[in-house]
Amino acid sequence: MKTAKIKNSNWELPIRKIVCVGRNYVEHIQELGNEVPEKPVVFIKPASSLIYSGDKIIYPEFSQDMHHEVELVLLIGRTIKNADKQNSEDAILAYGVGLDMTLRDVQNQLKQKGHPWTIAKCFDTSAVISDFILKSDYQLKLDEEIFLKVNGVFRQKDSLAKMMFKPAELVEYVSSLMTLEEGDLIFTGTPKGVSKVNKGDKLEAGLSDLVSLNCSVE
Repeated sequence: MKTAKIKNSNWELPIRKIVCVGRNYVEHIQELGNEVPEKPVVFIKPASSLIYSGDKIIYPEFSQDMHHEVELVLLIGRTIKNADKQNSEDAILAYGVGLDMTLRDVQNQLKQKGHPWTIAKCFDTSAVISDFILKSDYQLKLDEEIFLKVNGVFRQKDSLAKMMFKPAELVEYVSSLMTLEEGDLIFTGTPKGVSKVNKGDKLEAGLSDLVSLNCSVE
């Protein structure tokens, strides 16, 4: 079973499900030519898609256009359903940074046919996570900067303040759709700057100086 590792601790939490939010930054929505949603766009990744900092992202043979998407990741610490805003905030145990790797060519083909994005989002190694910093050790202010470098060059760099739906709002909304349990992850959407990666690329992502990850594409 995959686990979420807590920074500066031996504590690891078994990961149950990975809930992802799309279209949560207006400039990213605009760069892909999508409509601004009234509610968060939600999809799921399997835990089998998950890898950690230091691991390798494997380029699937059925795609020629894999994109990076760096995201704030929430680690849920208690079971909630139909939670209000305060209980949603209290359910967030820790924060991490993650990569939602996306097969853009496959996704576009699926969207044109009106099909789900599953194949473009759920392949092995499509989710990368850092260690997590406990909320009890650091309270997110939402002025933190999230970034991604490819081969040492910034591709994505933006403030969490630009999120349309803030962390507690996302937890509240997702809990209205499904039960959230201890060990669930919520990927909260990516800012502008997504682009193609190639085999051999080195990726570095971080959330200010709080958490970070490194991986390569193979």
